[in-house]
Amino acid sequence: MNALLKAKSAYSAAKAPTRTAKNFEYEVIARITRRMITSAQQGRDGFQDLVAALNDNRKLWSIFTADLANKGNPYPDELKLSLFELAEFTRQHTSKVLQRKANVRPLVEINTAIMRGLRSGAS
Repeated sequence: MNALLKAKSAYSAAKAPTRTAKNFEYEVIARITRRMITSAQQGRDGFQDLVAALNDNRKLWSIFTADLANKGNPYPDELKLSLFELAEFTRQHTSKVLQRKANVRPLVEINTAIMRGLRSGAS
C-alpha cells in the first residue's frame, strides 16, 4: 500500500460518524421492523421469517423494559410508564400475531413511532 492510500485509509476512519446509543437503538429497531414488514408481505411463505422477526422484536422490548426498570434510568416516570404499557401491548399483540389472530401492523407502527422519537432527539 502506498503512502497516499495509507493516508486516505487513516483519515477516512476519522471521518466516520460517531455512533451514539440512540443511533444504535434506531438501527436495531429499523432492522427488526423492516424484517417484520417484509416477511408479513410474503404472506404464508414468509411466516417463518415473521416468527423470527417477532421473536427478535419481543427480545428487544424485553431489553427496553429491563433498562426502564433500572434505578439509574433517567427517563421521567410518566415516560417510563408509557413505554412499559407499549411493551406490554407489544408482548400481548405478538402472541396474537403468532396465533394468526392479528395483523403485525400495530407492532410496526409502535416501532416506527419509537424510531421517530429517537430521530427527533426525544428522550
